[in-house]
Amino acid sequence: MTARPVAICCGEPAGIGPEIAAKAWAALRHDVPMVWLGDPTHLPADTPWTEITDCKDVDATDALPVLRHDFPAPVTSGKPTFENAQGVIDVIARGVGLVTDGDAAALCTAPIHKKVLMDGAGFAYPGHTEYLEALTGAPRAVMMLASDALRVVPTTIHIALADVPDALTPDLLRETIQITAQALRDQFHLPAPRIAVAGLNPHAGEGGAMGRQEQDWITDLVADMAEGGLDVSGPWPADTMFHAAARSRYDVAICMYHDQALIPIKTLDFDRGVNVTLGLPIIRTSPDHGTAFDIAGRGIANPTSMIEAIRLAHKMAQGA
Repeated sequence: MTARPVAICCGEPAGIGPEIAAKAWAALRHDVPMVWLGDPTHLPADTPWTEITDCKDVDATDALPVLRHDFPAPVTSGKPTFENAQGVIDVIARGVGLVTDGDAAALCTAPIHKKVLMDGAGFAYPGHTEYLEALTGAPRAVMMLASDALRVVPTTIHIALADVPDALTPDLLRETIQITAQALRDQFHLPAPRIAVAGLNPHAGEGGAMGRQEQDWITDLVADMAEGGLDVSGPWPADTMFHAAARSRYDVAICMYHDQALIPIKTLDFDRGVNVTLGLPIIRTSPDHGTAFDIAGRGIANPTSMIEAIRLAHKMAQGA
């Protein structure tokens, strides 16, 4: 095992984050070094944990290593409090600092509740992706959802569907494809990634009959990038891109908006999907689900996505 651990941010303490982190540690403790950042009183009562002050002290596998970060208000499962919002934000920043400074190999973040952070601490970002972009100074971050079955990248993310056509520009799509291709080469170790681009409109516009973005500029942009040396094709009708035979022909699907990307991967592999942030100077993964307040504290949360997120972060850090 590498001496540097995967740093796990606690996320919203009233959600399932502490539970799935504890379960993931139990599943991976002999294979992946990790450290949990948060208030240990939020962990399930039966979790063995040990407080550490340095990421080098993570070799023991009989207790979850914890870098302690106390929160000001008591936590009741399923009921977030505004008083703890700033603590959630601070833990993310602390985790980024550990990876940036070289103390941790990668970052894995548990789910946050964006409205709680916005209302409780004035959080100014639509989500983790945009906040990590600001913390690391990255020009632009790109969100990928990845599993063994499929990798997808939404070009536009957390905006209303009505706003997508105006937000979707040639520069944005080109940059998304470029960042994705570079990350697949550098972090996923695919020397010549195959990229499939979805159309925006039904049937990829059907020659302009169902929308003109494909005809007016998407087709030309994809062709230009292919001429520049990328293995990129499209735009393809999104409704025929995600069956097994189609998926075998590409390594990643570039989609135009949030649900176009997330519906197929969550349908194909809901429990094992991992959120990966591309374009950052650090490795960051996250489980592909939310805080699940409705089941928090009941001990029934499925840790599979968190396990896969930690495993993938470790694998990427190892260059495997």
